[in-house]
Amino acid sequence: MTQTTRVPTVAVIGAGISGLTSAKMLADYGVPFTVFETSDRVGGNWAFRNPNGHSSAYRSLHIDTSKHRLSFKDFPMPDSYPDFPHHTQIKAYLDSYCDAFDLRQHIEFENGVVNASRRPAEDGGGWTIKDQAGATRHFDMLVVANGHHWDPRTAQFPGEFTGDSIHSHHYIDPTEPLDLKGKRIVVVGLGNSAADISVELSSKSLQNEVTLSTRSSAWIVPKYMGGLPADKYFVTIPQIPLHWQRWVLQKMQVMAGSNPELYGLPKPNHKFFEAHPTQSVELPLRLGSGDITPKGNIARLDGRTVHFEDGTSGEFDVIVYATGYNITFPFFEPDFLSAPGNHIRLFKRMFKSDVDDLVFMGFAQATPTLFPFVEAQARLLAAYAVGAYELPTPEEMERVIDADQQKFTGHVLDRPRHTQQLDYFVYEHDLRVKEIPAGLARGRVTA
Repeated sequence: MTQTTRVPTVAVIGAGISGLTSAKMLADYGVPFTVFETSDRVGGNWAFRNPNGHSSAYRSLHIDTSKHRLSFKDFPMPDSYPDFPHHTQIKAYLDSYCDAFDLRQHIEFENGVVNASRRPAEDGGGWTIKDQAGATRHFDMLVVANGHHWDPRTAQFPGEFTGDSIHSHHYIDPTEPLDLKGKRIVVVGLGNSAADISVELSSKSLQNEVTLSTRSSAWIVPKYMGGLPADKYFVTIPQIPLHWQRWVLQKMQVMAGSNPELYGLPKPNHKFFEAHPTQSVELPLRLGSGDITPKGNIARLDGRTVHFEDGTSGEFDVIVYATGYNITFPFFEPDFLSAPGNHIRLFKRMFKSDVDDLVFMGFAQATPTLFPFVEAQARLLAAYAVGAYELPTPEEMERVIDADQQKFTGHVLDRPRHTQQLDYFVYEHDLRVKEIPAGLARGRVTA
């Protein structure tokens, strides 16, 4: 977007973490904007039972990252919050953030974007937005913040299972949406949701038989070390070669007891941080207590019989798929933009090199967490919106996309879940020290 004296009008899709952070920063910079939200509330994924169906929160969910790493820099979490807040506290925190910065006046609730299309240059450019209310409106810039943990992806196995199947996205508790008491259950996956749900369903009071099946396995990191949240000890130092730091972290897992083989799970097919680790205090205990049966990948399904790749099989009543999500943009025409296999090429995870009035927010599996990541992105967004920051040439953006992809995901598993893997500390340092100053300098030259 070339620099002009007129501040652009901006449409923001979504009032979750990314949309709210974008809104706050745009407001700080005096940029006129409207947030379109399909729901009647803010919070996105953290709004339990969100009417728009986009929340993957279950009743017992606590955040896996401590509040010390989760808080926005300009709006810390209350001191009264525990180290690992419940989802109701995260939602209350986002409500407080929204109210503290007077963002609700900019949000149109229950009025999401049905279609977003670019206007021809001869008509002034920008975007045509068709909303749920049936109105057609025009904006100069579009910010996409619709999240990437709401469109469930289910593993595909040969054969057919004739019992009940649900995705973790729809799981609420042991009684909803299915009565999961006295059942033979296999949970597929080994991410944080799989760990939490397996632990909850394996309680002896429910009289279930729970099996945990994993294809790639995962390193299981503790939430506490030395009496403090373990992520307080974790920080990547951008000035030190990343492969050295990963080597040190790999060695540390011996002391942390993170190797899943210790608890009967398969050997990981990757080194530490070549895939997102799983944080759980209780899963190793439940596995070690015999409350959860560890298994490798499923080979095929046959009625209620599940055959595993190790040659064993068992009869089950329910399969819970905790197998991740698709990156989906239902408001774009597929021939304009989609993310097959969860791959999407974005400069600094924000910009398409050939569309200068479109910005993406929050599309990363950031370690340790998403909150400060989108806050870092929001600083660049606002500087760009007011014309202070200038993008590189499309050719340079494509070169940087390749380099960043190698830096952040070149060492990780080639799976849809890991296409958006990103180290927040390295990313934030790059934006703050390198890219934003460089873009400001380009902007001064252009002006």
